[in-house]
Amino acid sequence: MSRTRSGPEEYSRPIRRLLIGLLTVLLLALFVLWRIDSPRVERFRAALIDAVVPNLEWALVPVTRSMGMIENFRSYTRIYEQNQELKRELQQMKAWKEAALQLEQKNARLLDLNQVRLDPKLTHVTGVVLADSGSPFRQSVLLNVGARDGIRDGWATMDGIGLVGRISGLGHRTSRVILVTDSSSRIPVTIQPSGQNALLSGDNSSLPLLDFIESTEEVRPGDRVITSGDGGVFPAGLLVGQVAMGSDRRLRVVLAADSRRLEFLRVLRSHELEPILDPGGLIAPPLPSVPVASVDAEAEAASQPVRGNGEVSEAGSGANESGDAPAEGTGDGG
Repeated sequence: MSRTRSGPEEYSRPIRRLLIGLLTVLLLALFVLWRIDSPRVERFRAALIDAVVPNLEWALVPVTRSMGMIENFRSYTRIYEQNQELKRELQQMKAWKEAALQLEQKNARLLDLNQVRLDPKLTHVTGVVLADSGSPFRQSVLLNVGARDGIRDGWATMDGIGLVGRISGLGHRTSRVILVTDSSSRIPVTIQPSGQNALLSGDNSSLPLLDFIESTEEVRPGDRVITSGDGGVFPAGLLVGQVAMGSDRRLRVVLAADSRRLEFLRVLRSHELEPILDPGGLIAPPLPSVPVASVDAEAEAASQPVRGNGEVSEAGSGANESGDAPAEGTGDGG
């Protein structure tokens, strides 16, 4: 005979079902109430909210706290992302700091290089670039050294590494430097290691041309280009740059000097060639002049006939007076 089980489960299960049913009906009623579009229903909804919501603040506390926790978590996530971004920027700044230190050391070496004498015969004057007075058709810079510092036209200028240009235009306190990239610049150079001579011609671009090369087959990109010293305008052995093949398939030179960032320039003194102050000095001096009277006398003596006694006329020469010339005949015929 089976025993019937009686306990809390037999009473709680119907109650749960009833509560679930009532809750479902209530939610459906609220849904339908909120879907009805009517002024009366709208007033009822407003009255219901005013009566119920203020009394349910205690029930909204967990929801409010939960929303605050979620917002705090999102804020923490944003802070973490910002922290990671700041770490990356700090790492980049460390790299930039290292690069700045290297550039500072390089700048110090270049400034020290301005005190190095390339040739015992060469000295230099260091000047500061005041302005870039160039244009698309003329490339030049202005220095704060001039005639009062002993600067002369035609002297070479360097930036501590390579050739920059030459002095062209001189004032008392300033001077103008025509860059090697200017279209009026022509510099004789030597290409190493082949030893080929060429002419560096500026064309207002950053890569001047190499013209009149003796043998282009012996020139390779990357070859070293230095001044040859031909013509005596520039000292020999100044570094110009390296050979490169241009986009037009012509040989050009990548300059060792950075003409876009010129701050200090070194003007090389060269006293080997004396400046020609008097254009007449190019003409050779005239030969010593011979008196015209003596020349005419000698010509007249040469034209006089010889007398029988071996004497000549009053303007005769000493050769005939000495009797060296034989007489053509005597008066006795014997």
